[in-house]
Amino acid sequence: MKKLNFKKFDKKKTILTIITAFLLIIVFMLCYFLFYKYILKKNFETSVVDFSNKNEETIFKIDNVTFFSGCDTENKSASSSNFTIENLYQYTDIALFITSPKEEKGLENTLKSVYLDNIHFVKTPTLGTPSLYYKNINNFAKSDIISSNLINNRLDFNITSEDEANLDTPTLYNNLANPIVLSYINNNIKTDYTITDTSSPITYDGTLLKKCDILLNWISSSISFDIYITNNLNQEFKTKVYLDIPLENNDKSLYDGSVILKENTNFVFYRYK
Repeated sequence: MKKLNFKKFDKKKTILTIITAFLLIIVFMLCYFLFYKYILKKNFETSVVDFSNKNEETIFKIDNVTFFSGCDTENKSASSSNFTIENLYQYTDIALFITSPKEEKGLENTLKSVYLDNIHFVKTPTLGTPSLYYKNINNFAKSDIISSNLINNRLDFNITSEDEANLDTPTLYNNLANPIVLSYINNNIKTDYTITDTSSPITYDGTLLKKCDILLNWISSSISFDIYITNNLNQEFKTKVYLDIPLENNDKSLYDGSVILKENTNFVFYRYK
């Protein structure tokens, strides 16, 4: 009688068990992957539907931005034959008008809180040091620099319903009556620079750029930042703003003294909470 080789049989059985276990693991992982993919798909669809439902209507937007660009300097010394600049700086005042398509004001389209965050100089100038400041709208187009208004990463606004408010500090009327006003300032474009040509009068504006041999593309810049709004229904909105600092407008440039520009925009606030 032929003897059974139990050792060989046990080896085959072990291999078969390993293969079966391996296949079961693969099947389990495949099922898990498909289920996980299904859950992700459903969550994505739910979030898209939820986002769509929240943003069926536009509640807040920025339709236009007004710019004023100029230059100024800190005078170090002057004589009949020369003029020395301590700090030649270029500034652009920016007024962003938040509006609502609904003319009648209610809890949905009035402000409870507003802040500006994530300031980024998308394009930095070759010359100078750029920064962003809050500005009182009453000082719009003036070349003043108030150091306490420098924005460090984030700017929180006071929201008021009073008829008159002190706008020296960041303040917005809750009914969208006043714009967000900022001042972009590029300091130290030229320092300790002496102008020897004093045959024509020195004026404190963009003509200084030409006198100091500054090309406009050396100081061109772009900025971006996020604006967050909470309305009086505690709904939260956000938009990202991109702005090119205007140094020219049609046939006029800063070399002519100043640049005024009103630009139509379409920054729509989307509701995320």
